[in-house]
Amino acid sequence: MSFRIALALAAAALAVSGCQRTSDEAFGQKVRAYLLENPEVLVEVSRKLEEKRTAEAANLAKAGYEKHKAALERDPRDLVANPNGAITVVEFYDYKCGYCKLVAPEIATLIRENPDVRFVFKEYPIFGGDSLVAAQVMASPAVKPKAFELHQRLMAEKALDAAAIQRNLVAVGLDPNAVKASAESDAVNKHLSDNHQLAEALGIQGTPHFIVGGASVSGADMDALRLAIARARAGGGQQAAS
Repeated sequence: MSFRIALALAAAALAVSGCQRTSDEAFGQKVRAYLLENPEVLVEVSRKLEEKRTAEAANLAKAGYEKHKAALERDPRDLVANPNGAITVVEFYDYKCGYCKLVAPEIATLIRENPDVRFVFKEYPIFGGDSLVAAQVMASPAVKPKAFELHQRLMAEKALDAAAIQRNLVAVGLDPNAVKASAESDAVNKHLSDNHQLAEALGIQGTPHFIVGGASVSGADMDALRLAIARARAGGGQQAAS
């Protein structure tokens, strides 16, 4: 029995008893009895509610994307791969996030195999401590020439700490002292603060989190990310995926 039919039956029952003073308790008992006899109605109600919530979340995500599009996609302070790509993907990540580390090699492959995908990396150090230090280092202007290589190295570190960060700076040919001086600047801290405010405005609560046009992909769901990219590509460029 469909949800619509169930509503029709309920309306009919009310119409029949319209001239009677039926107590709330009696009405509640009738509803309970009906649902016990027709439990499939509850399943359909649950499904409809989930569909409604999903649609509302998608609409909010799209509205947030339109409002903050420039900050998301065109902040000149961010690390960007394939800068001339027609489709932009934004990732919010943390260097101590296990799921971010898990998908990092797949992200690198996606970037390499899809030159039309412009990939924006958003530092979002939600774990503080060494995560914050790594984010400050990566946001440092001194790192720019080696940023993507260093990003991959830090993602590959199983136990990221200050020593690991310094070791990888040296490995890519950067002076740790020079990087440290610019990493602790007001400009870098402002960049990270702006990223946090942007994430809050968009309702992002964890990492990794990807945005492709108006579509959001939460967690390490590479299949969903590829689908969002395919939909944007089929739509002729940067288009909100449903």
